[in-house]
Amino acid sequence: MKETDPIDVYILNHIDEEGEYLTALYRATNIHLLRPRMASGHLQGRILKMFVEMIRPKNILEIGTYSGYSALCMAEGLEDGGMLHTFEINDEQEDFTRPWLEQSAYADKIRFYIGDVMQLLPSMDIVFDMAFIDGNKRFYLDYYELVLNKLRKGGFILADNTLWDGHVLDDPKQSDQQTIGIKAFNDFVATDKRVEKVILPLRDGLTIIRKK
Repeated sequence: MKETDPIDVYILNHIDEEGEYLTALYRATNIHLLRPRMASGHLQGRILKMFVEMIRPKNILEIGTYSGYSALCMAEGLEDGGMLHTFEINDEQEDFTRPWLEQSAYADKIRFYIGDVMQLLPSMDIVFDMAFIDGNKRFYLDYYELVLNKLRKGGFILADNTLWDGHVLDDPKQSDQQTIGIKAFNDFVATDKRVEKVILPLRDGLTIIRKK
């Protein structure tokens, strides 16, 4: 989704508004951060909120906070008592992201961790109802197994960027470890009998996975 094509503009004009705070965050992300396209944006943000409202999780895991846009959208959908645990490995991101999370209306529903989720999460005694994977594409399979072990039966995983601008159709060079990682993840999940799965062609691809 380019957010400039006429059909995409039409979609954005016919869904819930993102609100002033998210609009300001998205603008700040585009002004101050490299690769602002990594932020979920209006349409995906409203979809994430809707998924949270449908699943009604008590605990959500997010891998890859970036600017905090997706975290705020999911926290917005949480019921009272729910908690979002979001992990960002890039410590240079903290100065930008933490104030946006802590000054938001949903600060009491968000716990923000700086560090490697692969090292931090295993020792945490939390069972998750929903997870959003949007971290380093090279390690999607590692994230997937980590999350499955922490996810309740019937819980959901949403994995972002699983169509990777169409590069999943390419034969990647050995140096293109991100495309290799995404393709390996997609191929593995497609045959994993522990889960049900479907890929939505939303923006860069969003895979919805349900643990049996």
